[in-house]
This record gives sequence, C-alpha cells and structure tokens, in this order.
Amino acid sequence: MLKQDTPPQQDRQKAEGVREKAEDVRQDAEQDRQQAENVREKAEDVRQDAEQDRGSTEGDRTSGESARNEAEEFRQLAEEARKVADQHRGALEAIRQEREHLREAGEAARAAGEEARVAADAARLAAMEAVHATADALQSTLDSMKVVEEMRRTLREIREVNKLDVN
Repeated sequence: MLKQDTPPQQDRQKAEGVREKAEDVRQDAEQDRQQAENVREKAEDVRQDAEQDRGSTEGDRTSGESARNEAEEFRQLAEEARKVADQHRGALEAIRQEREHLREAGEAARAAGEEARVAADAARLAAMEAVHATADALQSTLDSMKVVEEMRRTLREIREVNKLDVN
C-alpha cells in the first residue's frame, strides 16, 4: 500500500519549495545590488577621470569634447545603475511576498496539525471506550458462564439424589 502525503506534509513541502524560491530571489537581488554598486563605482571613476581631464585640459577643445563624451557615458552608467536599483527593489518586493506566502502556508500547516491532534485525541478516546466495552462484555460472559456451571453442578446433584432415591 502506498503511503500518501497528508495535507500538513504537502503544506510543509510546498512551504519548503517557496522558501527555496525566496532564497533564490534574494540571492538574485543581492547580485543585482552588487552589479548596481559596481556600475555606480565605475561611473564615479569615469566622472572623476572626466573631472581631472577637464581640469588639466580646460583650454583644449578636443579634451572638452572628450570630457563631454565621458560625461555622457557617466549619465548612461547612472541610468543603468538606476535600472539595477529598480530591479533590486522589485526583487525585494518578491521576497516580501514569498515570505508572506510562507507565513500563510505555515499557519495553514499549524491549523492542520491542530486538527490532526484533535482527531487523534478523539480516536484515542473511542479506542479506550471500545476496550472498556469489550472488557465489560467479557466480564458479563464470564459471569454467565459461572451461572451456567453452577446450574450444571446443581443438575448433577439432583441426578445423583434421584439415582439414590430410585435405588
């Protein structure tokens, strides 16, 4: 006979799967955050490089154009950093929702466990009542058997007395 998973076991398994998924989402969010930080640092380096270039070659028109290009790169990198930060926020929201789902699944598992405990108590009480009823029935049968045995003895004695009276 195959053992089927009970609802609390299924809830626990489902909760474990959701926990693992939430952990994966959290790790992805952490990687996104680190990428955003790296992009921001790179953008800051580019900005500082551009600032140094601008300061040292302020008179040079070609250098100015280069600085404008680097500033544009910085702006683009900053935009990428904002996008990564937005993704990070989205991932954190997904984690929050997964945690809420886990909490709900845990509550359902707790309620199912409580119902199972109540059912087990009821079954235990019913089994005890059945045992007591069986014991009472056996005692009653024993008492009846004693009465029957007493009646047999009495009949044997009556037969013995009748045999003696006939002789």
